[in-house]
Amino acid sequence: MSEPEKKRPNLLQVFFSVVAAFFGVQTEKARLRDFSHGSPAPYIIVGIVLIVLMLLSVGFVVRTVLKVSGAI
Repeated sequence: MSEPEKKRPNLLQVFFSVVAAFFGVQTEKARLRDFSHGSPAPYIIVGIVLIVLMLLSVGFVVRTVLKVSGAI
């Protein structure tokens, strides 16, 4: 393994890895980089934050549509 691959992924790389995992389009190179480091904590934290943001945005859209349609 070359020296750059031994470095821990930065926050942006973790973010893109989690987003790619949401869609199921992770590259083999990124998967190997992600699993070559011992700590899954950054991926779990970013995943939870993204799920919460997604749920809040869906809730906002639903409330907005219901309010515009006069249902609430």
